[in-house]
Amino acid sequence: MNIVVNTRLLLPGKLEGIGRFTHETLRRMTTNHPEHRFFFLFDRPYSREFIYSSNVTPVVFGPPARHPLLWYLWFERVVPRALKGLNAHLFLSTDGFASLSTNVPQALVIHDLSFEHRPQDLRFSHWWFQHHFVPRYAKKAKRLVTVSGFSRDDLMQKYHISESKIDVVPNGVSDMFHPLPVPAIRKVRGKYTNGRPYFLFVGALQPRKNLVGLLRAFDQFCQQSTTEIDLLIVGGAMHKTSGISRAHRSMKCGNRVHFTGRVPDVELVQLMGAALALTFVPFFEGFGIPVIEAMAAGVPVICSNSSSLPEVGGESVCYVEPDSIDEIAAAMMKIYTDQEYAGDLILSGEKRSENYTWERSAELLWKSMMKTIEYPS
Repeated sequence: MNIVVNTRLLLPGKLEGIGRFTHETLRRMTTNHPEHRFFFLFDRPYSREFIYSSNVTPVVFGPPARHPLLWYLWFERVVPRALKGLNAHLFLSTDGFASLSTNVPQALVIHDLSFEHRPQDLRFSHWWFQHHFVPRYAKKAKRLVTVSGFSRDDLMQKYHISESKIDVVPNGVSDMFHPLPVPAIRKVRGKYTNGRPYFLFVGALQPRKNLVGLLRAFDQFCQQSTTEIDLLIVGGAMHKTSGISRAHRSMKCGNRVHFTGRVPDVELVQLMGAALALTFVPFFEGFGIPVIEAMAAGVPVICSNSSSLPEVGGESVCYVEPDSIDEIAAAMMKIYTDQEYAGDLILSGEKRSENYTWERSAELLWKSMMKTIEYPS
């Protein structure tokens, strides 16, 4: 069987949530199913690290689709021609976009509908394109995949999609994440914060992640604490980051905040394992991979009580209202001062993280793909 996959978000050193899902599931799926041929569609020169096995054939079709007009041209002109030319039996798209101009069965992964809930966080052209086309993609696709029960219910409610058409495939956590020994923790803290403990945020710098609220809460925490604690912000800037810059400049304790930008996976594992806690307080999230990564690393988690996060975190995290600066600051103080509470979160989180593996994600995604074409799995 010829399986064509949209891999335009497999970007070396820039794997955000969707790219991570794509990478981790495909590298397992392609090696687990050598009897099938996979054609990876890239919109720019690709990295060989993403050609996982001998049954993967990379194909490049430009131009790079990074603008709504180019999205449309790529999915409605380039993709249909590629599917026809490659004699595709199935098209898998993991970034929420599909093609309205092909009759090839499509399995479409829609991670969340954040653009419907928070249009103010996006450029107007990007919001309009998703608001206009994603409902049509959802109806066109033979089968839908999403990463949480919350997102499944959201798709059903907003787009009137039948539950029977949607499969939930949770994200996983890499086995690279594990608790660090004390000497390793000291080494990491020595490198980044001159030996001081630190709270950690991991994710793209954009309004939906509520970094302005996190910075204000951390400033409040610093003024209430007698010990110097730092905050590390790990991730690349995306869009509308001026508010983050203003909030940082207005802080009394701004010198304790460190923006690292994106870091390699090996470095992220070290940063996560050496953190005092993960502080992940977005306004909206379809899943929240950093939550389970922190759990696996033996690090307590402070996260929002909104959207999908209670489903992912269960009873193993400290929940806060993302709009409440006081709640976020109080949670930081509780983690810092109450070692017994933090220890309970760590033990519970480590156990819960075992439920999320990329092997399981790849298996569930494959089963959904086979349902798309009614092929025995």
